[in-house]
Amino acid sequence: MRRKKHSDPSSLRGWKKGTAYLVLIFQAFITIFPLYIMIVTSFKENKEIFQHPFALPQSFDGESYRKVLELNDFAAYFRNSIIVTAAAVALFLVVSLLAAYALGRFRFRGNGFLYIYFLLGMMVPIRLGVINMFDTFNKLGLNDTLLGLVLIYSAMSIGFSVFIMTGFMRGIPVEIEESAKIDGCSHFRILWNILVPVLKPAIATALIYNFVPIWNDFYFPLIFIQSENLKTVPIGVTIFFGQYQTDWPTVFAALTLAALPVLIVYFLMSKQFIKGLTAGAVKG
Repeated sequence: MRRKKHSDPSSLRGWKKGTAYLVLIFQAFITIFPLYIMIVTSFKENKEIFQHPFALPQSFDGESYRKVLELNDFAAYFRNSIIVTAAAVALFLVVSLLAAYALGRFRFRGNGFLYIYFLLGMMVPIRLGVINMFDTFNKLGLNDTLLGLVLIYSAMSIGFSVFIMTGFMRGIPVEIEESAKIDGCSHFRILWNILVPVLKPAIATALIYNFVPIWNDFYFPLIFIQSENLKTVPIGVTIFFGQYQTDWPTVFAALTLAALPVLIVYFLMSKQFIKGLTAGAVKG
């Protein structure tokens, strides 16, 4: 009788690992290649872009970046985006932390209803209420103000943030807070000194997940901002598109500068972000 050949488990694991690495390399290429094209194109001339779209530029003179920084008040657009994004992130993180602490640590009538109410913010697109928001903001004097954008972005980010932080909060053992309560710590000190350090992965996940759409949003500034000095970066980039011709190196230089804050935030918080994404698998 012929013996049945058994596959080597180590070789099978090696084949799976190699396949996984190939898939990851392919995904990394898909992600990095557009960034490469954007950065390389920002140093080219218009003629060179169409002749050699994927090649390196003949010179790295940075003329397009000088045009972006000197023309059309792009620095003011950048400043407005930083103010709006930073204020919105700070506001929705504070509100989400307090809401998650109440929902995850206290049992009261309506707890489940409030949790579902926050989750509805993830299910219903905020753009459906833009007409009512415009009318309300007009009555409150918030049209054409950065504060109006901050309130909109905070409202649309709270649902997901509460969902993430409440799940983490409920997974933290209550025993670690009992000694603090015996020592007379207030709820605020327990939240800030004990729970927030443990919640760093959840906070980083909520921050990065919401930072990107807030920074890149074109829709709400286009509707609610009319003053030139209050426009944000996504609106400011459109001024480099001409009616009959477009200076593409300048456009890509503006896009490169606009992408820098997102990349910086991700690199600074990527470790906590990955922990937040994998925490559910580790606990399970």
